Formats: sequence, C-alpha cells, structure tokens
Amino acid sequence: MSRTILFLCPHNAAKSVLAAAYCQHLAAQYDLEVQVTSAGTEPDAAASPGVVALLHAEGLDVTHHRPRQATREELGAAFRVISLGCDVSHLAPVGTRVEHWDDVPAPSQHLIQSRDAIYAHVERLVEELKHGARQGEV
Repeated sequence: MSRTILFLCPHNAAKSVLAAAYCQHLAAQYDLEVQVTSAGTEPDAAASPGVVALLHAEGLDVTHHRPRQATREELGAAFRVISLGCDVSHLAPVGTRVEHWDDVPAPSQHLIQSRDAIYAHVERLVEELKHGARQGEV
C-alpha cells in the first residue's frame, strides 16, 4: 500500500517543489513505497525558474510541475503533511498532524541555502521512512 507525503508552501513554486523532488528521488533510491506530491495555499502560475534550473542541473526534472491549490481532502488523507512556511490550520481537518519546516530560508533570496536546508530535512525524513519500512510501517 502506497502512502502519500504532501509538501506545502504558500506558492507551490519553490520550497515544496524542491522538497518533493528530493523526497521522490531519495525514496526511489531506497524502494520506499510512498507517493510524493506538493501543493500551495496561494499557488503561483508557474514554478520558480531558478528552482527548475537548479533541479535540472542536479538531474531532476520538474519542468512538468504546475503549482496547484492544496485541498482539505488531500491533507486529511496524507500519511505525512509537511509545511514549509505556510499556515494550513484553516485547511487541515481536525486531527491532521502537520510538520513544520519553518527554518528554511526564502529561495528567492538564498536559493542554495534553501536547497541545503530542505535537502537535510528530506534526508532525515527518508531515514525515518527507511526505519519504518524495516519495521513494516511503510
């Protein structure tokens, strides 16, 4: 059974795109059965060109990504909900656990530092998932 990890940021154009791309890549390396997606609370029209170029240079293609609005239903159904700088309290169903990665700098001002912070968070998350997989949880 596949579980969904939902990354959220206000515009679904930078932070959540980076997090989802890295999580999908690392999860695939370890054959973890997870679906990874991203959304925003106030989505932009397109992904950040700088983020798309950075990920492309690292061999990750997000050119197909189109920012979209997060829904209450997907927050309630997700295995993990991770917010990168947005408030989803108005959107999350009662009892939904939302993790906050609020220490990530703005990619528009500090792209490499933002990428490094997100990657470190994603590595820890994947380690948790690997441990859970060994325990039969994922």
